[in-house]
Amino acid sequence: MTIFFVRAFFALISMLVGYQLGALLGTPESNTALVGLGIGFFVSVTIIAVERGLRRISVRGLSSAVFGLIFGLLAAKLLTDAVMLLPVDEATARTTRVIFSLILCYLGMIVAIRGRDEFNLIIPYVKFTRHDQVQQNILLDTSVIIDGRIIDLCQTKFIEGRLIIPRFVLKELQQIADSSDALKRNRGRRGLDILNRIKKLEGVVVKIHDEDFPEITEVDAKLVKMAKVLDGKVFTNDYNLNKVAELEGVTVLNINELSNALKPVVLPGEEMEVKIVKEGKEFNQGIAYLDDGTMVVVEEARRLIGQTLSIAVTSVLQTSAGRMIFGKYEGSNSGQTGKKSG
Repeated sequence: MTIFFVRAFFALISMLVGYQLGALLGTPESNTALVGLGIGFFVSVTIIAVERGLRRISVRGLSSAVFGLIFGLLAAKLLTDAVMLLPVDEATARTTRVIFSLILCYLGMIVAIRGRDEFNLIIPYVKFTRHDQVQQNILLDTSVIIDGRIIDLCQTKFIEGRLIIPRFVLKELQQIADSSDALKRNRGRRGLDILNRIKKLEGVVVKIHDEDFPEITEVDAKLVKMAKVLDGKVFTNDYNLNKVAELEGVTVLNINELSNALKPVVLPGEEMEVKIVKEGKEFNQGIAYLDDGTMVVVEEARRLIGQTLSIAVTSVLQTSAGRMIFGKYEGSNSGQTGKKSG
């Protein structure tokens, strides 16, 4: 709404300026003042239309183009001064200046725009950072949005920083929500609903980032690239994205690893009760699952499917994909029998 009033004020001022100029340049008998009013309105509408079109251009891309333009003008000035040291006439020098300016400004803008991700612009080779306010950028992946557990983390204040949702991630989420497949459609709509709930949380800063990388087609690769540009972290539960980001030197916050780290610690030798639900891959193994989904492999329990057993933990295997517990049914050698699950 504020932008609308600014645009309306700009159009009004432009019309008044056009009216005044028309009145000054014309005669009292002519209608030049009204013509100037119309021209002022037309010019203001044209500039507003151009401004609306510039919304697709990122601030970093625009600053890079300006930097390239300044660099091109400086290089053209230096080369022209060098040519002026030669015995050439004024017309040749002027023509040379124009040619150098056009070519070097164009090349400077193109090179700067293509390499805008490799430099930070205020003064060349100097990067200014604010030390009074450090706010970490955390980029959200599509999978972690759909997962939904991020809401609980935000509510408990364990996440500090600004949540960045790239426009291409939001677009992918919308495509999933519009899918013809019912399962994908529900997952996409769940993700959009979760985003709306996150934005309503008090104390959580959420920003939609419009930067895109047209030369990159995969969303995961774009996400890693943006994390490197913004010096941020990637929040995901995608195993493959986790590995790619680590190879690129990007810090990853994996919600599955956090969940595994918060699971109760089980030590070898401890006893626990589990319900055997299926056969294991190896001979005479039974498989059980804890409430949090952790798989428990029980030796000597293949014949006891459907029963709740007291087992002794023999080892624990922790991986980035999850945790596995290995145990042995103590009743296999002592003659105990398991409790039949009713």
